[in-house]
Amino acid sequence: MKLFQIEEPDGSLGAPEGPGVAVGIDLDPAGCAVAVAVGGNAEILPDADGAPRLAAPGPLGDADALQAVLLALRGRAEKQLVRPVTHAVIAVAPLDPAAERAIAAAADAAGLAVLRLVTRAAAAARAAGAPADDAAVLGAAIEAETLAPIPASGS
Repeated sequence: MKLFQIEEPDGSLGAPEGPGVAVGIDLDPAGCAVAVAVGGNAEILPDADGAPRLAAPGPLGDADALQAVLLALRGRAEKQLVRPVTHAVIAVAPLDPAAERAIAAAADAAGLAVLRLVTRAAAAARAAGAPADDAAVLGAAIEAETLAPIPASGS
């Protein structure tokens, strides 16, 4: 089940080989999530069974667990959006610089360009009125839409 289909301004469906999508990711130790925003309206992308959150396969401080989570969330988004996912704003708990570098390296290994790392609180502030459990990922998606690179004309 698709939550929505991305369309071009003329109403035609976007091409799967078209430019990549930017998503918001919440790296919450209680459960990670991915969301996409279109026109400032963000939506969490659940898995095939409808679960909105993904349990990490290990502590999120572990590089392998981080990469596995980011790959799984990217795959979830690509299946539902039928487009490549290439960029992300990632919401995390406040981190030290070494942890931020580890997240950036895991994202790179998962094929994601990090547009920005934001605290979960800052991301949640962008999604005013959203349920507390969902606010960070929805806010990250809204920020990702704002920061997403604009494809070159003719692509």
